[in-house]
Amino acid sequence: MDKTRWLPIMIVIIIGIVLGALILTWGNNSAGLRDATSGEEKEVVAIDSASAEKEKSDQYEPPQGPRGGKLFTTDDFSVEVTIFEKGVPPQFRLYLYSKGRLISSTEAKVSLTLTRLGAPAQLFRFTPEGDYLIGDQEVEEPHSFDVAIIADWKGRTYRWGYSQVEARVEMSDETMKSSGIQIATAIPAIIKPTLKLPGEIIFNEHTILQVVPRIPGMVTAVMGHHGQHVQKGDVLAIIESPMLADLRSQYLVARRRLVLAQTTYEREKQLWEEKITAKQEYLTAQQQWDEAKIALQLASERLHALGVSPQSSLSEKNLSRYEIRTPIPGIITAKAIVLGESVKEDTAVYTVADVSTVWAAITVYPKDLNVVKVGQEATIKATAFDLEGEGTVTYITTLIGGPTRAATARVELDNHEERWRPGMFVTAELVAEEIQVPVAVSVEAIQTLRDWSVVFGRYGNYFEARPLELGRSDGTMVEVLKGLSAGEQYAVGNSFAIKSELGKAGATHDH
Repeated sequence: MDKTRWLPIMIVIIIGIVLGALILTWGNNSAGLRDATSGEEKEVVAIDSASAEKEKSDQYEPPQGPRGGKLFTTDDFSVEVTIFEKGVPPQFRLYLYSKGRLISSTEAKVSLTLTRLGAPAQLFRFTPEGDYLIGDQEVEEPHSFDVAIIADWKGRTYRWGYSQVEARVEMSDETMKSSGIQIATAIPAIIKPTLKLPGEIIFNEHTILQVVPRIPGMVTAVMGHHGQHVQKGDVLAIIESPMLADLRSQYLVARRRLVLAQTTYEREKQLWEEKITAKQEYLTAQQQWDEAKIALQLASERLHALGVSPQSSLSEKNLSRYEIRTPIPGIITAKAIVLGESVKEDTAVYTVADVSTVWAAITVYPKDLNVVKVGQEATIKATAFDLEGEGTVTYITTLIGGPTRAATARVELDNHEERWRPGMFVTAELVAEEIQVPVAVSVEAIQTLRDWSVVFGRYGNYFEARPLELGRSDGTMVEVLKGLSAGEQYAVGNSFAIKSELGKAGATHDH
């Protein structure tokens, strides 16, 4: 019975021991698995750290040296590269160090090779100057390039390199097209330089006339007024002149005497032919008739000289009435006559200007005198509104004077429509001779960046600013004296979009 009672208990104990052993075995396996997993994670972290260090090494930026430049160090020897441009064109200046201390610029020989986008490599050699080495060439803008440095010091050769990016934007062809940017090529071109000079519309001095009465008298009527348009022969004013009355009377008397003398001559001629009277009486009558004709002609010429028709003496009831008429069409620009005034024969009572032609008086500065020539074609444009005319230079003053110390050129303009008004400010565009230039770019491609005039050159997927020295222009193309070679591509069209991208990129300028 005792064995029967203890048997279940023993079975339970054995099962417990087995289960305990199994539990211990599972725990050890789990711990091993956790350790293995942790080892894998540590390895991955190590690999990522190595990748990060490698990436950091690829983007290595040399430290800043004592003089603000880029410092390159190997062992105990260092070279500091600076670009100096205060008061001088940009130039490389190199400083040498040993164990961090400045050493003499004569202890090492250094050369530097600079490579730009779309340009051949440029070799800089250096000579000692004071405590630094100075490059033998100017560092042209922009300062965007790859640099290779070679230095010889104490029998050893050291090599370093770095890249510097400035005024450069990466842009794919798709982005370029969507931005409205087009590509052109710098090529030789024929430039037709246009000289722009200021000027003013003035009256044609050859068509300005001063009206004088030519006979004294009292003003009884005034019809012409300042600014009024008049036609040739229009009555401007009326005066009463005793002198005119006397001249008209002389004409009437001379006319009647001529009629009487002619009648006498014809009668004496007939009597002499019929042998009734002597020839002497016939000759006397002929002489008197000739004298009467001369007297009438003289009286007639006196009236003509005053602008009065002799026939008006026959119909005019008031022999003293004198009409002052304008001899040309135009505008009354001045008036010096009032009702009731007594005027003299030489008083300028009106000034009339014919405005069918006008002059553009152009200011020509001394530096431009060799360009402006008589007979040269000129385009005149009003500055206040859209008005344009063509003309030729008819005269250039021989003397230089006035506050601007400039000469004046005259360009005659047709003004039958009276669109040009004296006093208007204008700009004259004169075309000089055609000039063949080796390199030219489109004017619309020119942008301003800092204090440069630039175009953006296209190099692969990059646009980079190219500062230009510009020459002559005709408003469409402009000559390039320096900064771009024939055959190089550049941006036209909406090139301002590239400048905007540069602003977003925050392009820097290293010194």
